[in-house]
Amino acid sequence: MNIDNAIALVTGANRGIGLAFTRELLARGARKVYAAARDPSTITLPGVQPLRLDVTRADEVAAAAALARDVTLVINNAGVAHVGSFLASDSEEVARRQFETNFFGVLRVSKAFAPVLGDNGGGALLNVLSIVSWINGGQLAAYAASKSAAWSLTNALRHELAAQKTQVVALHMGFVDTDLVRAIDALKTSPEDIVRRALDALEAGQEEVLADELTRAVKQGLSAAAASYLPQRA
Repeated sequence: MNIDNAIALVTGANRGIGLAFTRELLARGARKVYAAARDPSTITLPGVQPLRLDVTRADEVAAAAALARDVTLVINNAGVAHVGSFLASDSEEVARRQFETNFFGVLRVSKAFAPVLGDNGGGALLNVLSIVSWINGGQLAAYAASKSAAWSLTNALRHELAAQKTQVVALHMGFVDTDLVRAIDALKTSPEDIVRRALDALEAGQEEVLADELTRAVKQGLSAAAASYLPQRA
């Protein structure tokens, strides 16, 4: 789809990748950008329309969909991440909290806005996923599991929304230089670079974006004899 003159909704738009998306959408000529956040007062970027939206609250998702009836592009970006393994004492609580945002939040927003996109000609739905959709080393165990679930959801939505001509895009990347993973010591890509690659792919009609070299290597290694999701032996 063309971003020029599009009307976009970005969840988690007050910082990190979400903020980078709102800036780049405006730069590419989007007619309107709904910048959604739990606290709309944290939206300070000029030229956007702040929108209260906690994706874990069904009432706020429904209210957003009722208000933003003109949307042609939805970017499911809101997410949470917590360090911890599945064997940690609080792993069930931590997993539920992350799934509530990273999976059920994406599902709620997608369900609420699918009819809106259909009414406006199909448009596009872009889900911000991760390299850990495919690999899970235990450091971010529940986060990775939630992103795996969100990848499966994205694949299903691509089929379910095909009839209404909605383009469904999965964005995968490694660590991005945002507050979400500030405590993790790893090579990180700038959110601006990730967003540019994602929107380039969206405009080119692609359905999956592998936004950095490591992600491309991991995806290619899924079918290798020593698969990339298995422990790597020295």
